[in-house]
Amino acid sequence: MKKLTLLVFLVAICSWAAFAGGYQVRLQGQKQTGMGLIGSPFALGASSIFYNPGGLSMMDTKFSFSVGASAILSNATFQKDATNYQAVTDNPMGTPFYVYAAGKITDKLSIGLGIYTPFGSSAKWDDNWAGRYLIQNISLSAIYFQPTIGYKFNDIISIGAGFVYAYGKVELQKAVPYNNDSYAKLEGSTGSMGYNVGVMIRPTEKLSIGLDYRSKIIMKIEGGDATFKVPTSLSGNVPAENKFDAELPMPANFDLGISYAFNEKFTLAVEMNYVFWSVYEDLTFKFEKQDEVLGSVNPRNYKNTIIGRIGGQYTLNDMFAFRAGVYYDPSPTDDDYFNPETVSLNTIAWTLGVSIVPVKNLSIDLSYLQLHGLETEKRYSPANFGGTYKVITAIPGLGVSYNF
Repeated sequence: MKKLTLLVFLVAICSWAAFAGGYQVRLQGQKQTGMGLIGSPFALGASSIFYNPGGLSMMDTKFSFSVGASAILSNATFQKDATNYQAVTDNPMGTPFYVYAAGKITDKLSIGLGIYTPFGSSAKWDDNWAGRYLIQNISLSAIYFQPTIGYKFNDIISIGAGFVYAYGKVELQKAVPYNNDSYAKLEGSTGSMGYNVGVMIRPTEKLSIGLDYRSKIIMKIEGGDATFKVPTSLSGNVPAENKFDAELPMPANFDLGISYAFNEKFTLAVEMNYVFWSVYEDLTFKFEKQDEVLGSVNPRNYKNTIIGRIGGQYTLNDMFAFRAGVYYDPSPTDDDYFNPETVSLNTIAWTLGVSIVPVKNLSIDLSYLQLHGLETEKRYSPANFGGTYKVITAIPGLGVSYNF
């Protein structure tokens, strides 16, 4: 069989939209989003299931419920080297969501369940754009399920752990270099497992320290559906329908956060997120029907990154609390292997948030996140494809929490 090299295939079982560093999405609580996406040093009820299971048993009510979603409005622009050619994505709106429920079994022991979406990638380029042989469009979706348990030793220290099961699916299409109508379309689904553990330390009433580790999860697709549209003259060499295997690691995260309540109204927090992106060395896939290698090994060479965040909250009264934050998220991508399936650039972001408590125990939480992917020249050397990219992303969010 004639060798067919598909320059890129991204298989990630994730959420709905990618932005900033890699394909990680951290929109798992509107209160945390409003403070620069800082979560590990806070015990804000059931949302600790994602941000720091160690804070679950530190919640100050017996039961906690929280639901929310965000709308990701993102577009990337590509300017080809030494030309006037420009392409802009027409990405669909992403809608990552979360649902949490938690309760105290005893004063020291708590349990909960979280359903959330922490990774993702979505991009839609014009079918005839200059990089169509790398990617035309991709849509990834997944749901994480995390039953969690937390234990408070005393008023100073508590721990927590959660088992994670992730299920998701992917749809991808890219052109292949035979004629203007040729393309490859791949679809698949899979499930995998991981864990989330955390510790919360409160040396004083004002100071809180949180540490959280979320394990990597290797998402493997086996027997995914591959459809090829090629000229009739090549139909004997390239099967119209095929099966494929591929995998992509979702990296581990280590979070360290510190918050300090200066008084009853004002709290300030800082956080460091270390993302173990170096696990993503290459993207390897193969097809079932092949006499020789049908597919390729595509280097990625991602590097580990550190995200620095600062955020705060000001409680005006029993009804209103306001939040703000900023952070810098460096791109994990390699300068020689940058692929527009995920336009990951060095990103500066700022956030705003407000909570409204119309009645006792009920909180309506609003957030807004603005990201600026800094204009940068990037290249995918194996295809000799390069140019300048920039990204603008706006993400409003709405959540409701009820604690009693």
